[in-house]
Amino acid sequence: MSPRDLKIPSQRHPEKARRPDNAQPKKPDWIRVKAPTSEGYKQTRDIMREHKLVTVCEEAGCPNVGECWSQGHATMMIMGEVCTRACTFCNIATGKPPEALDVFEPGRVADAVKKLGLNHVVVTSVDRDDVEDGGAEHFAQTIRAIRRQSPDTTIEILTPDFIRCAPEALEVVVAAKPDVFNHNLETVPGLYPEVRPGARYFHSLRLLQRVKELDPTLFTKSGLMVGLGEDRQAVIQVMEDMRAADVDFLTIGQYLQPTPKHHRVDRFVTPEEFASYEKAAWGKGFLMVSATPLTRSSYHAGDDFARLRENRMRKLGQLA
Repeated sequence: MSPRDLKIPSQRHPEKARRPDNAQPKKPDWIRVKAPTSEGYKQTRDIMREHKLVTVCEEAGCPNVGECWSQGHATMMIMGEVCTRACTFCNIATGKPPEALDVFEPGRVADAVKKLGLNHVVVTSVDRDDVEDGGAEHFAQTIRAIRRQSPDTTIEILTPDFIRCAPEALEVVVAAKPDVFNHNLETVPGLYPEVRPGARYFHSLRLLQRVKELDPTLFTKSGLMVGLGEDRQAVIQVMEDMRAADVDFLTIGQYLQPTPKHHRVDRFVTPEEFASYEKAAWGKGFLMVSATPLTRSSYHAGDDFARLRENRMRKLGQLA
């Protein structure tokens, strides 16, 4: 048991402490993964520790951490390790962040990206509703720092919704020109009050649309979890909403319940159902789709970005 597990729920998730326990069903064979043990995993972990960086891979308990870190693919999580939201699906620690933003963090992220030799990097963050711009300038500084040290590395960001910020906050991030702007809708609108109580579905959708209006050359990306209690038609409707907002890339993965205090797993969606969702999404016109039980926003992100760019070129007639 890790130190993170020992802090649940009274310290790591204080707002969940009084929630009734939800049973955690046994995972089916198709969702199980081996514990990380490779040398590559250990080297990636050591680089993260050396540069004093937080990763969403660890904080959110991602099932793919062993596979990704064995290849040196870590998703950096900036702006601390305490989130000001209290989403019921998420295992990142919640509460009042104990510190201001670290002005040296963008440089450390850039150092780690260079040391790992990444061709493609994903940078995400906690929500920082206590910061006036939601951390927009911090994102921009991180993007610029990576560009300076690793100019050939493509950059994907996974941002908060900036719901409490002035519109200029989003403009600051877009002006820094990441290659992919990702913001996850996470679930269908009917489940937002329970699953994402601090967020608003149509605000998040409009955020993605606004990115494309500000810079049509940027790729936009969003993700859904299934197994939270949604039905198929609601998922299909979200796909249509995303396409209306000109979202390029859709990811769909299985929700996994971190602790008994988190939102319950309604069911484990079968690989066949995921294949059906993927087929439907391609039919809606997405440039790139990843839909499997273990799909996560940053899983195979580099390979998927290469396919995304290739698909756009083909659509524009620039590739045979």
